[in-house]
Amino acid sequence: MENLQIRKIARNDVVQLQQICIQTFAETFSAMNSEEDMQKYLADSFSDEKLRTELRDENSAYYFALVNEKVAGYLKVNSGQSQNELKNENALEIERIYVLKAFQGKRVGQVLFEKAIGIALQKEVDFVWLGVWEHNAKAIRFYRKNGFEVFDRHVFMLGNDKQTDLMMKRQMKN
Repeated sequence: MENLQIRKIARNDVVQLQQICIQTFAETFSAMNSEEDMQKYLADSFSDEKLRTELRDENSAYYFALVNEKVAGYLKVNSGQSQNELKNENALEIERIYVLKAFQGKRVGQVLFEKAIGIALQKEVDFVWLGVWEHNAKAIRFYRKNGFEVFDRHVFMLGNDKQTDLMMKRQMKN
């Protein structure tokens, strides 16, 4: 891929972060969900205030994937008490890997994933985990290909719609 770089997202990147969060989530899930649930989720999850709070969190980190200096996707990882579910000190959560449709199939997601694994290795965690919507076959295939296995399920609220996420993990240490 031409000039692909990963850059940690700074607090002053909040507007650009908000734009990519909303655009990638809408591109990925709008067709399979109601307009009302999508609008509620986007407003709640990607509000300016919520993103600013997350960017200040020492146990969370966001990264942009830049292709020729244009934002193509992003990654969010959480450790410690910032993890959504397990809150295991010896784990890293990949909360989000999203790539704009225009850049899918060009290894952007793989490079973001490899960044997350690099962070996991640096933190010397026992495992990496994530939640993925049970109907997102493309993402499930991607994670299986990268060594993840389903170990549980949890409820994910998209607006007022109760959905099921598969919880997947990859061991980092034996």
